[in-house]
Amino acid sequence: MLDRLNLRLRILLFFAALAGGANVAVAIGLFLAYRRLDAPELLPAFEQVGLVAGLVILGLVTWIWYLFDANVALPIIRLASKLRARAHARIDGGIEEPTARYLGDLAPAASATALTLAETRDALAESVARETSRLSSEKARLEALLSDVPVGLLLCSGDHQLVFYNGPATDLMNTAGAPGLDRNLFDYLRDGPIRHAHRRLIEAGDPDAASDILCTTVVGARVLAARMRLIGGETTKPGYVLTLRDVTSALASYARREALLAEVFDRIRRPAANLQTLFEVLPPGSCPPPDMDRALRQEAAGLAAAVTELGARHDESRHDGWPLSLTRASDLLDGLRARMEQAGLSAEIGEAPLLLRCNGFEVIGLVATLAARVAARRTGHDFRVTLTEDGTEAMLRLVWNGEPLPVGLLEDWLGEPLEPGVPEVTGRTVLSTHTTEIWPEPAGAGASALCLPLRTARRTGRRPRPIPRAVVYDFELLSKARYEKVAEARLEDLTYVVFDTETTGLMPSQDEIVQIAAVRIVNGRRVEAEVLDTLVNPHRPIPPSSTEVHGITDAMVAEAPDIVEVGRRFHKFAEGAVLVAHNAPFDMEFLRRAEPLIGRRFDNPILDTVLLSAVLFGQSDVHSLDALTHRLGITIPEEARHTAIGDTVATADAFLKLLPMLQGRGFETFGAVLSEVRRHGRLLKDLNEPHLTDA
Repeated sequence: MLDRLNLRLRILLFFAALAGGANVAVAIGLFLAYRRLDAPELLPAFEQVGLVAGLVILGLVTWIWYLFDANVALPIIRLASKLRARAHARIDGGIEEPTARYLGDLAPAASATALTLAETRDALAESVARETSRLSSEKARLEALLSDVPVGLLLCSGDHQLVFYNGPATDLMNTAGAPGLDRNLFDYLRDGPIRHAHRRLIEAGDPDAASDILCTTVVGARVLAARMRLIGGETTKPGYVLTLRDVTSALASYARREALLAEVFDRIRRPAANLQTLFEVLPPGSCPPPDMDRALRQEAAGLAAAVTELGARHDESRHDGWPLSLTRASDLLDGLRARMEQAGLSAEIGEAPLLLRCNGFEVIGLVATLAARVAARRTGHDFRVTLTEDGTEAMLRLVWNGEPLPVGLLEDWLGEPLEPGVPEVTGRTVLSTHTTEIWPEPAGAGASALCLPLRTARRTGRRPRPIPRAVVYDFELLSKARYEKVAEARLEDLTYVVFDTETTGLMPSQDEIVQIAAVRIVNGRRVEAEVLDTLVNPHRPIPPSSTEVHGITDAMVAEAPDIVEVGRRFHKFAEGAVLVAHNAPFDMEFLRRAEPLIGRRFDNPILDTVLLSAVLFGQSDVHSLDALTHRLGITIPEEARHTAIGDTVATADAFLKLLPMLQGRGFETFGAVLSEVRRHGRLLKDLNEPHLTDA
């Protein structure tokens, strides 16, 4: 049990035991002397001597303990903290401890050890840098290559957590800012098609297999063409690479080609027919009269010009891609459900284990558009969608309660564009592309339906078509441990969001936030691209005394979003992460007071770098952000101090140095750190729920 007590408390207990033992010895000696004298009249004298001796012993021991604590125990603790900082937080330089003058050679020996460690570390780092310079160069080239890939590229773990993403993927998924490493993919893409494809590839057991799917974004119901390929297939839950492509551009390209082809036939057919007619009336072997010769030349010139122009336009469009040719019915139905929900329509959509030869984007757009127009003509937005197999075809039916749609109105709708900005794509062009038609009919029991046959349907197979794989990537996040309870999670396996706020004053009950900044720490490193930094309109004047501290004026926040919008953005940014702040109760009080306005609860686990500093350096030290960063060798630029993003980055860098120091002290899990932090409750209140460690 004693080994769980800190050094100062153990020394205090030692001197307390010494004082108690000395007093007991004096009391026993006086008692034995009194018994031998057998003189009752001397008892008061013996009691006075015992009391005086006890007080003298207690005072002397207390004085010696104080000197020992101030000049031995406390300097030893400070030396140990500084040694740990240099061993685990990679701080260079010797150790200066003015209070260690009574420790003999211990302080110089500790300083020499720290300098030797720094020299050894520098030599090792130089050697490693020389050996890895070529690999670093190749890594930089690979990163540049991946950043220039024109398609969206995602790498996910077997638990569907993001391990890698590029810029095009961010744009395609309709995210506000970077998606976020170690965030769940289904925050951005609907899970149905992706889960099904992942399961199909795992069941196939082919490490070179790939699956083409249609998936839909959570925001905006944007339909994307995707290809999934597994990596690390030896595990039960392998990760996967997902490439994304917006089929809207491919659809527009395809529609332009179809329109060009139709125009070719239209513009060539007439002059060709005229030429044939002129040659038929001209006798064989005779010269045409002047009028006929002029007509022949005009028609030939027009034909040549049309062929030249149409050929040039065809060449310009050759680089465009082509749409998907084979689509899973489950993907198509999931995309249709998303589009109808986005339009505020309620739809009961069945399932069908079919593969359809169709352009999924076009079919989804056609059916969803017709459903929206049907809903606009009647009361109620409830639909039922069925897809049934019929030989080598499939029949898609859109059913609603009400009268059938007039054929004339349906024809008018089919002539209108399906998507804004793509006027070439109408319902009629979709039907022409698929060599099919659509018609209304009664569906019985007062219901009506639109029927759309889709050609060339077949049942899905269990094994996807193998596709050779050229490149395999492996990242640490692919094998990252996952924990059901945060208290059991290892510190390095958690995701952290470090944040700071600037406010109109120091009273959370009446002041407001004017700036908030946050950064994410994933897998033990700060992710440079994942940053939240925004001003907040407090809807009240900012006092000049506050402006002098953080430099934010009323004019700077006049056009800024309010706490409702910013609070929701921050809540989404911090979702699933441990919140870290310096003096967290102050910042969290502002956020929790805003919870009713933003409609969200900040129930994340919380770590406070003030308390972590107290755990590692002792409560007697100063634990301000300036003092902590100075101890850890972190420099805050003067222009960044007392700005939300400047203090956030400094706190994050300090936290990254504190983590290995905590592990060096034996605090490996979040629960172990939290239990130790709660022992310093008189310094700052711990904001975590009790169940985090009591469970």
